[in-house]
Amino acid sequence: MIEALKQELKTLLQDNILRFWLTRMADKERGGFYGRCNGHNHIVPDAPKGAILNARILWTFSAAYRVLGHPEYLEAATRAKDYFLSHFIDHDFGGVYWSLDAGGNPLDDKKQTYAIAFAIYGLSEYARTTGDTEAKQWAISLYKDIEGHAYDDHNNGYVEALTRQWDHIADMRLSDKDENGSRTMNTHLHVIEAYTNLLRIWPDEELRRQTHSLLDIFLVHIVNPHTHHLDLFFDDNWQGKRNIQSYGHDIEASWLLHETASVLGENDFLCRVESEVKAIARAADEGLQTDGAMIYEYWTDSGLTDTQRQWWVECECVVGHINLFAHFKDQRNLDIALRCWQYIKTHLVDYEQGEWFWGCDADGLPDTVNDKAGFWKCPYHNSRMCLEIIQRNFN
Repeated sequence: MIEALKQELKTLLQDNILRFWLTRMADKERGGFYGRCNGHNHIVPDAPKGAILNARILWTFSAAYRVLGHPEYLEAATRAKDYFLSHFIDHDFGGVYWSLDAGGNPLDDKKQTYAIAFAIYGLSEYARTTGDTEAKQWAISLYKDIEGHAYDDHNNGYVEALTRQWDHIADMRLSDKDENGSRTMNTHLHVIEAYTNLLRIWPDEELRRQTHSLLDIFLVHIVNPHTHHLDLFFDDNWQGKRNIQSYGHDIEASWLLHETASVLGENDFLCRVESEVKAIARAADEGLQTDGAMIYEYWTDSGLTDTQRQWWVECECVVGHINLFAHFKDQRNLDIALRCWQYIKTHLVDYEQGEWFWGCDADGLPDTVNDKAGFWKCPYHNSRMCLEIIQRNFN
């Protein structure tokens, strides 16, 4: 069963996801990749180019080349790396620009810690795949930018955003839907993801300590001790409202935190993390539906539920439960992963135009209002789902 799943995912990854980004999204006129393809499959050539999208493209094709070895994936990864280093890096003040215009000029020059983390993630993966020293050195440099400017050594943790010159900024939000907290779960989750990947190619002791500290932050501050959901938004003193349950982030964190603890390789600490990982996953399962999908969010203060089945939530549902099955041999988790994968195949994959729809409603109807590709709709979650399972050893 697992081998059949691996082959199915490999075919989908190559023919549906990566082919779309290779053939539709490469900006051959101005370099890099287009910033947007709307929900009706129309490229928007003048759309801004976001740091998140481009860093995730860099990670995706780097990882795809490492696992699958096809030369066109290395070519795409190199295209992404060269464009990112030439245009997104702020060569005057450090860090990366949040966005560029279609011509590659800075559009929003704020320093969002989340975006810098993804740049580290993508560059470290390229270096891991190819041995490229330039990518490695830039990943290290960006790590030092985060530690030098965004790290709070008094309260621990990382401030959400700063100005281009690394000064205080009033609006720190990643998007309009977020609360304006100085600390967020989401940024810390992707900083730890980036630091873990950097550790694989640069086993620096300070980096190791900071990665360990990030795990402590999750266990002490971010995981709600009563519900085991992740709380999302905090102030400088790690006080938060604890009013949103984000099922996709819960299940994503369950396997990313487990991965970090495994890379650190400290057995006692790994045991502590594994206990919490199981609890976080059980909390996430409150979002599972009878159709096999996982819904998006629940607001505890209002009792409102967002029942959309978003593409990234379903990807993380599959990976998170596959991770639990692989490590703890619980058949229930494999069954959950396979049911969610069946939902993805039936409702989310666009077999005609390529890639996946943003999401589906409770009746399984696809969302064509939101982008097929864009600032937040990247090849990262679905490619990573495929690659994680293809390369895992289930013995």
